Amino acid sequence: MLVGVDAILTGVLLKALDDMGHGDAVVIADAHFTAKKLAKNPVIEMPGLSTPRVLQAIRSVFVPDEYEPYQLGLMECPGDQLLEVQTELVDVALLDSPTISTGEKPANSTAAHVRLLDRQAFYDRAAQAELIIRTGETRIYGNALFFKGVTPVLTT
Repeated sequence: MLVGVDAILTGVLLKALDDMGHGDAVVIADAHFTAKKLAKNPVIEMPGLSTPRVLQAIRSVFVPDEYEPYQLGLMECPGDQLLEVQTELVDVALLDSPTISTGEKPANSTAAHVRLLDRQAFYDRAAQAELIIRTGETRIYGNALFFKGVTPVLTT
């Protein structure tokens, strides 16, 4: 184990996250997601963990990309409100004053932090992701796209 690193971040996952560049997407998928069908790289399996828990751990080692049209993508579900799992995902993403918008490229292109994507748009974007992690999340619509930002350089 490493000091200061979330215990669920395995060596394989840390390497995959480290290999990503800024603007690359990671999908944190629920247990229902068609991860292996969409993944361009090997899927990392994290059974027994929820998507918010995995996003929380990932968020502890990298910052969101401020240059993407959105920092967190969620699959839009029927109805006007976010489901509990989606609210948890927004909370653990630690975005500054998160705003939520719909569509891949909405007409009002303000810096929305969270974008609700229809199911097919989410799948299309997930197929382009550098990394897909499938969790043990059983709540529906418990999927997230998160974009890696530029890692701050610490000087000593």
